[in-house]
Amino acid sequence: MQYEQRNPLPLPDSGPSEAVACAMDTLFDWGYALERDNLLALYEKGKAATWNAADLDWSIEVDLEKMISDRATPASAELFNQMMQPPRKLEPAESMDMQLNINAWMLSQFLHGEQGALLATAKIVQAAPLEEAKWYAANQVADEARHVEVYHRYLTEKLGRSFEVNHHLQTLLDDIIADSRWDMTYLGMQIMVEGLALAAFGLMKIQLPDEPLIQDITTRIMGDEARHVAFGVLSLQDLYQDLSESELREREDFVIEATHLMRDRLLMSQVYERMGWDVELWTEWAKQTPFMTGFRQMLFSKIVPNLKRLGLLTPRVREEYAKIGLLQFENLKDSTEDAEPMPPAELIEMLTRLREAGA
Repeated sequence: MQYEQRNPLPLPDSGPSEAVACAMDTLFDWGYALERDNLLALYEKGKAATWNAADLDWSIEVDLEKMISDRATPASAELFNQMMQPPRKLEPAESMDMQLNINAWMLSQFLHGEQGALLATAKIVQAAPLEEAKWYAANQVADEARHVEVYHRYLTEKLGRSFEVNHHLQTLLDDIIADSRWDMTYLGMQIMVEGLALAAFGLMKIQLPDEPLIQDITTRIMGDEARHVAFGVLSLQDLYQDLSESELREREDFVIEATHLMRDRLLMSQVYERMGWDVELWTEWAKQTPFMTGFRQMLFSKIVPNLKRLGLLTPRVREEYAKIGLLQFENLKDSTEDAEPMPPAELIEMLTRLREAGA
């Protein structure tokens, strides 16, 4: 595996590396009972679905700037302004640059999240009490390494622009890695972070339908991530039924805090800073405009039914989710029934109209 890093990623304030302290038990399973057939079946699926990043066609030329500039007509810019309702009217070149930066920002956060998943899943191998969970988690570690590889190569060799890890995402990943309880690693990474990422991958496929390399990458990774989220649900589905009041409250607190951290990172303040815009003004726009609000809500479409399946959509969590409009997803199928979430029809329609206006 060799590729040219033409555009090394920017570094966060913490520098090129970060040490997160974690004291945790490492569990040996000398019984090897192997009683969870559903986890063993998922393990078999994971082995059969393994793919090699070198098999992708890396010779494909990626020129998103040309692709998006070809769509950046006065008609598409006008439609963009009508639908997005930005703080001021954007010229075609500005709306194009904004789209390029949003795509680069999303792909960069995918990369950083995948590194978090790599480390978190290694923790699961150590700490999970079930042997079959250790086996599947070991297979997932290889998946996550491959995901880091392909996103890093795409960003540094092909795309030409990237972003450092978002502060809110970094805080959440630190919390997940630092927690010594094995189930909190599952809950934070498999249910919350990867559940949101799975929905975001679906959006990326819609945004860049004419870019074959990212379509191939995203399709492959979505298949892996769908299994990963199902792994989290299957592993935790019976655990939260007999918690003490204090133990349940700790999980509720974590879910609520993680939800706010993930929503705050989706405000994309790094994009506005890169554009040289008033970050406070544009962040407030992102909080209020209907499209951006709907976009953030849609990314929780798999998390909410999964939490309900686990018994964690408790009155406290429901109250918080009602405030931010997430309860609309509670009756959707969870990840053991329906692996890949579909973006709302109105979002698909909007993105299609924007593309057609630039045709």
